[in-house]
Amino acid sequence: MAKFLEHEGKAWLRKAGIPVPKGRAASTAEEAGRAAAELGGPVAVKGQVQAGGRGKAGIVKLVSAAEEAEAAAGEILARTVKGLPIRQVLVEEKLDIKNEYYCSFVVNGGREARSPMLMFSREGGMDIESVPEELIYKVNVDPIYGLRVYEAVDLCARAGIPAADLGKFAAFLTKLSEAYKRYDCQTLEINPFVQTGSGDLVCADCKMEIDNSAVGRHPEFGIRIARDLPGDPTELDFIGWSIEETDARGTGFLMNMGFDEVSPGYIGYHPIGGGSAMMGLDALNQVGLKPANYADTSGNPVGSKIYRVAKAVLSQPNIEGYLLGGFMMANQEQWHHAHALVKVLREVLPTQKPGLPCVLLLCGNREAESQEILKKGLADLMTPDGPGRRIEIYGKEHVTDTKFIGERLLALTREYRAEKEAQGK
Repeated sequence: MAKFLEHEGKAWLRKAGIPVPKGRAASTAEEAGRAAAELGGPVAVKGQVQAGGRGKAGIVKLVSAAEEAEAAAGEILARTVKGLPIRQVLVEEKLDIKNEYYCSFVVNGGREARSPMLMFSREGGMDIESVPEELIYKVNVDPIYGLRVYEAVDLCARAGIPAADLGKFAAFLTKLSEAYKRYDCQTLEINPFVQTGSGDLVCADCKMEIDNSAVGRHPEFGIRIARDLPGDPTELDFIGWSIEETDARGTGFLMNMGFDEVSPGYIGYHPIGGGSAMMGLDALNQVGLKPANYADTSGNPVGSKIYRVAKAVLSQPNIEGYLLGGFMMANQEQWHHAHALVKVLREVLPTQKPGLPCVLLLCGNREAESQEILKKGLADLMTPDGPGRRIEIYGKEHVTDTKFIGERLLALTREYRAEKEAQGK
């Protein structure tokens, strides 16, 4: 899912007419100090990072003056949370909190629902995970009409909201439901939303995640890559996204797996399908090799799409091998993979990566024709002194034999590494 930072989500809520605290993001301690001075009075300084538990991690601080805000921001911006660096803080007015509540709009994938669902609790705040299930009230939301006012009133009444406040809470929740639908959210979580001393309801926090498939309908979001990533996108991630964004024929997924382009033992990894991917990882793990990337060319993609993925995988610097992991009897026309691999390997091996180990496991529909395409198309490269001398091609006889495939790749990789060391490369 494409995820927004808190300050980004709140900006979109504000545009939808939903109350959020006054504030703005800052990238330096000095900016944070100026923002606090503009707001005046006590402020909250909140680290902006895609991770939960920020309060417990100590990156949310309440301060009384601009100088304190600057110092707090400096401390927060020097931190990392769950391995993620903090590059911005949100400086916003401190709220006069009377009560804290929790609400979240998510997708209920249960067979009886297949719809959005609202979860609501009077026990909002940092420890929502420990709130008993019976204190979290739920209602499925019609995907066409959204949350109806009477449904919101009923939900709040069941949760114990006083009768005098039912209309206010229902209006707040229905407006959030409208924003959830308008922005094509996958998740919209407000924890907490608060009731102030004056009785107003305000979103004190915001977690907004957009359905990847809907990003094309929202150029206003400025999302460069609609994909779940553990950190900042790399060049390979952007290349992978460009392949999938511009060609919907089958799957052509590609993303970085933490490869630093320097460390040894990394393999350009190209599985075909999710189950195949897990078996291929098992093959690598058994022999101590690591995937430089994750890829997937399943769902019967055309040869040109497979070519783009394979070319990107093989173009990664300093990989020590390439694995086409077809650990499934795929029900797709495998000759598309064969044609794509012949073209890519003929382009890459002779001039860029001569002798690179390439273990190609390809089986399934049209397997015999596909194997013939590979063997004929690469025959002149696979001579004892040719640039494809470490290409090995396997079919259904090894479809589940992860141990064999891993060991063959490891043996070729050791040979390749020794050859490069002898050449002083």
